[in-house]
Order: sequence, then structure tokens, then C-alpha cells
Amino acid sequence: MSDAEKSLEGMSPEERKKLQELMEKDAKTERRLEGGWKWLVSFLGGAMVLLYFYGSGISVLSTEYHLGVYVLITFALVFLLYPAGSNRVSIGLGIIGGAIISCGISSYLFFESPYAFYQQVQMFTETWGYDGLALAWQQDLGNLLYFVLMTIPFAIILIVLDRRIVKRTSNCPTVTDVLFCVVVSGTIIYWISQFEALNYRAGAEHELDMLISIIGLVLSLEVCRRVLGWSITLIGIGMICFALFGPYLPELFAHRGFRFERLATSLFLTTNGVFGVMASVLATYVILFIFFGAFLQKSGAGKFFIELPLAVAGRSTGGPAKVAVISSALFGSVSGSAIANTVSSGAFTIPMMKRAGFKPHVAGAIEPAASIGGMFLPPIMGAGGFLMAELTGTPYSTIMLLSIGPAFLYFLSIFMMVHFYAKSNGLVGTPGEVLPEWRVVLKDGWYFALPLVIITVMLLMGRSAGNAAFWATISCIAVSWVKKETRMGPKEIWEAIQLGAKNTLIVGATIGVIGVIVGTISLTGMGLKFSDLVISMAGGNLMLALILVAIASLVLGMGVPVTAAYLIVAVLAVPALGELGVAVIAAHMIVYWLSQDSNITPPVCVAAYAGAAIAGSDPWKTGWTSFKFAKMLYVVPLLFAYVPAILMDGSVTDILVAYASAIMGTVAFSAFAMGFMRRKTSIFEWIILGAGTVALFWPTLLSDAIGLALIALVYWLQRDAQPMQPATVSQ
Repeated sequence: MSDAEKSLEGMSPEERKKLQELMEKDAKTERRLEGGWKWLVSFLGGAMVLLYFYGSGISVLSTEYHLGVYVLITFALVFLLYPAGSNRVSIGLGIIGGAIISCGISSYLFFESPYAFYQQVQMFTETWGYDGLALAWQQDLGNLLYFVLMTIPFAIILIVLDRRIVKRTSNCPTVTDVLFCVVVSGTIIYWISQFEALNYRAGAEHELDMLISIIGLVLSLEVCRRVLGWSITLIGIGMICFALFGPYLPELFAHRGFRFERLATSLFLTTNGVFGVMASVLATYVILFIFFGAFLQKSGAGKFFIELPLAVAGRSTGGPAKVAVISSALFGSVSGSAIANTVSSGAFTIPMMKRAGFKPHVAGAIEPAASIGGMFLPPIMGAGGFLMAELTGTPYSTIMLLSIGPAFLYFLSIFMMVHFYAKSNGLVGTPGEVLPEWRVVLKDGWYFALPLVIITVMLLMGRSAGNAAFWATISCIAVSWVKKETRMGPKEIWEAIQLGAKNTLIVGATIGVIGVIVGTISLTGMGLKFSDLVISMAGGNLMLALILVAIASLVLGMGVPVTAAYLIVAVLAVPALGELGVAVIAAHMIVYWLSQDSNITPPVCVAAYAGAAIAGSDPWKTGWTSFKFAKMLYVVPLLFAYVPAILMDGSVTDILVAYASAIMGTVAFSAFAMGFMRRKTSIFEWIILGAGTVALFWPTLLSDAIGLALIALVYWLQRDAQPMQPATVSQ
């Protein structure tokens, strides 16, 4: 039983089923392989972890192996671990599999080589393009008839065999799965072995290159579909169609268009597509930090991350909710998923909040609102932080330093909103006798924080992110040996390796589609056109442009993972924000923060729905409540745009004044958002409070003085507030 499953033991079967369904929307359920297949998958996962630990800690891998091995093992594992889906999909995949087998046999049995086979295919398509299908059929189809006729029986054989295997057991790869695994591995091995030669003949690829790239591209899309579903895959297919039919599009989006062979070779054989920026960032940084997170989880640090916040904040007003905020910050700083963070810490904190008197939908909303803050908090900010470093050419250590202050503001806002909500509802902390003493907790478990300290210090010293993750992972094993009950032996280390390898698949499956999207945008020049479109729609108004970017992020986030949403919107929107005077790093930060909103903003807010499943509350109501607690998600990007000192751009005085203003503004904003200070605010008091909040966020002494005066006025007007009676604790 996994740690996540253990933490959910207290839930009813119906609640656990609902939560499982929600998590499956985020990623398809993998097979539970047995026998030889289990050993093969374990070997591949272990080989990936050990190879990249070797590359980060001992000797650097060359580019083709660094990128190629990661994509190879990821794609192979996906085909072995994730089922194809419905019967209709299986039939379609069987036809594709039959075509691939027929293609391979035809290349050598009926033609002299794959070169001759593909030349005949090209001749058919060219005749079709110039003279129509009838003439192409008459002149060239006869030569391809063997290929067409062989595809049908092979497809039928694959479909029949697959159905028999699925009927017998669902925990075994089908024949088509194995075929795709072998074929996609072959295309990637070809890319690795021909890496230098492909660079030399870039733009002049031969027929075998084209054949390999087309097959590899199609299977890359299938990898993404299996793990993340149709939404993001259809976006990738749409981008391919956009590149193919450029001349036929409306003038605003029109371009010269590309032949499919040219597009496929560009997207699969060069480092601008499947093996592009996403693959580079994942292989260089992200998977190592995912491995680190798996080892930290196995070391026993999770218990410490819960007990310390509980001891520090559990007794205060609204204590259980404040514990959720602090523990989510600790969990989220080493987690790459807001949903995983919500489930990991929420399984403990949400029931505790309900017992303290929080309404179920509020308890279910606070946890996901706090959980997404982990994506902003160093040392690990999910994949987005590393992508930002790669796209901007900024060292990741710098990205970390710039992120600390904004992340603090975000958590401060939720912490204070929880405080004001608890005050307004008379919610007290957890009784002191059931809580540990914070000094005792710190004394017993302080060493669990050492891996985070090591990784942070090494990054700030200028060591590479991969090397820092390597040594921090080793330290996880060391700290686990402090106590007998947490010691990681060979079995626990192997389990951590397997957990880390499987955790990489969800983000790794996006490589193909993200490569297609980013590569197509670059190839067609759509990035510049989108930039012009945003500027023209905004009329040169920065605020309106930010609203458009927020809408684009929210809509895109409904169908793709947040990291993918960030990368896509960054490629399109950052140039537009730059044209409006926003610094590059600030523009990326804006897009990165806004890309997280689909986790907590209805109608699609999977993290909030996961919190609702644990709390047993209405998902829609929980989603809107989560949005209420996470409003700072939309305020901080405005500070990035209008207050450069928030990102350390300016003198020390400017930065200190900006943060002093931002901290006061955040506290005031929390009261404004909750409609409560010493008591519930009237409409008049609420308007004054809003004006004071805006004034405080603007970093000048005059505006701060005005803002403080307005806040003080509201505080004075509420001098008649009566002490709130403690709420009845729900059982």
C-alpha cells in the first residue's frame, strides 16, 4: 500500500472512489504489472534513475544520451504501463500497428529498401496533389498495393490478439502495446545513433529520416494521449493541422504552410520539437528533483512536515487551517503537483479542520488554495521554475531568490484570510493537550530539514541544479538512519527509485505534444502574430493585456497540465508583455503564476475537486471557496507588472519599501477579501478597506500613509466589535 493510500484509510469507500476518479482525470490509471513485465518495468525505471544520478553526480552525459535515454525509457514505460483505452481506440491503434508492420515488411520484401518504399509514397502524394486522386490511383497505387493489402490482415490479427489479452487480464500489455514500445524505442535509438549525422544534414533529410520521424511523431502523440487524455493531444494535432494548412487560414493566422515530411523531421529529428526545451528541462532538472521528492517521502520527513506546523500553529485561532497552510508550503516546496500536495497533506488537515468547526466546503477549499503555493516556493517550484530558467537564460538560483518574497506574500494572504475567517466564525485552535510541544518536535526531527537546506545552499553556491539534487537525495538516505523506524535499507531505496521513476511519467508524457506545439509556433512564426494580436486587442493597455493572458491561461489550463500551460502561454504572451514594457523575467513570472489558476478556479479546478472529495463537500461550492482564498494568485502578477522592485529590480531602498508596502497590503487585502476585520465590515467600511489596500500595495511613502490611515479608520469604526463566541466543534 502506498503512502497516499495509507493516509486515506479514514475515508469512506464512496469518498475514496470519488477521489480516485478525480485523480484519474489528472492522469490515467496505470497497470499493475506482474511477473516478467513487472521486472522489466522495474529495471527500466531503476536504470533511468541510476543513469541520471550518475550524470548529475559523477560524469556528464553527452547531449544525445542525455535527452534520448530519458525520452526512450519514458515512452517505453508509458506503452507498457498505460492501457490504450476504449475498444474503438484499440481498433484504431490496431490499424496503425498493422500499417507499421506492413510498412516494415514492404520496405524490404516488395521494395529494395525503406528509401525506395518512401520514394514511392512521395510519388503517390505528389501525383495526388497535382493531378488528383484518380490519376494517382491509376499510376502509383499499384506499386503500393502490397502495402495496403498487408495492412488489413495484420490490423485484424492485432485487434483480435489484443482483445483476447484484455479479456483474460487487464494487467498485461497487449501485442499492440509491445509493438509500439519496440517501434518507438527503435525511432529514438535511431535519433541517438544518428545524432551528429542528422545535425549535418539538417534541412536535407533523406527518405529514411522522414519515415522514422513520421512514425516517431505519431507515437509521441499516442504517449501523451494514454497518460493525459485527448484534450492536450487534440491541441497538438490541431497545431500540426495549423502548420500544414497555413495558406488556407484567415489572413491574421495565415503562413506559407509546410509539407508533412518537412514538419515531421523538424519536430522529431531536431532539438526544436520532441527533443526540445521541454525534454531538455525535464532530463536536466525536473526528474532529478522528482527523484529527490520520492526519497524525501520515503525518509520519513512527511510526518515532521505535519507535526511541526501542528505544534507551532495548532493552538491559535483557526489553528488547524493554519496548520494546513504551513504544511502545504512544506510539502509543496518539494512536490511537482498541486493535486498530489492536496491529497498528501489534505488527508490529515482537512478532517482536522472539520473537527475544529470549519464547514466541509471551506476545509476542502483551504487545502488546495494553499497547495498551489508550493509551486511558487523554493527550493523546488515544480517543472515551471526550471523551464523559466531555461527560457530566460537566468540561473535557477536567481529564480529561487526572486521567488521567495512573492511566495511569502501568497502564503501570508491565505494565512491571514484563514485568521479572519476563523475570527468571524468563532473557530478556536485544537486543544493544547492533544498537540505536541514545538520544541520537542523540532528537537526530534530537525534533521529532516537538512536535505532542503543542502539543496538550497548548493544552488546558491552556484552548483548545478542536478548536482544539488544528487547530493540532497543522498542526504535523504543519511537522515533516514537517525532513527531505526525510518531507516532506508535496500528495499526502501529500491521502492523510492521505482516511485520516482513512475512519478516522472505524468510530466514526461507531455514531451511529444509540447514539442509539437512549441516547435510549430517557432516554425510558423505564430508567436509574433499572437503578440501583435494581444497588443492590438489590449489597445496598448497593460492591464487589459494581463486580463487577456489570465483568460488564455485559464482556458488552456482546462485541457493541459499547468506546466504545459505555462510553457505554451510563455512562448506566445511573453513577447507581447515585453512590447508593453514588462521585463522578461517579470513577464515569465506573470505567466507562471497565472498558469496555476486552473487548479483552483472553476469550472475546471481539479485540485479543489480533490479537496472536496476528501472533505465530502459539494465540488462546485468548494471550487469557488478555494478561488476566494487564493485571490492573491491574481494580485501578485499585477505587482510583477507594476512594481519591479518585487522582483529585486531596483535599489535596496526601493526593494525594502516595496515589500513593506506589499506585506501591509497583503494583510489589508486578506481582511478585504474576507469582509472582516474586528467584525464583519459594512459596505461603507468594505469600500474604505479596498481603497486602503490599493494604496498600501503602491510602494510610496505617501500612498502607504494614506493606506494606513484608511485601514486605521476602519479599525476605529469597528471599535464596537463584540468578542466572538467559540463555535461548537463538530464531531
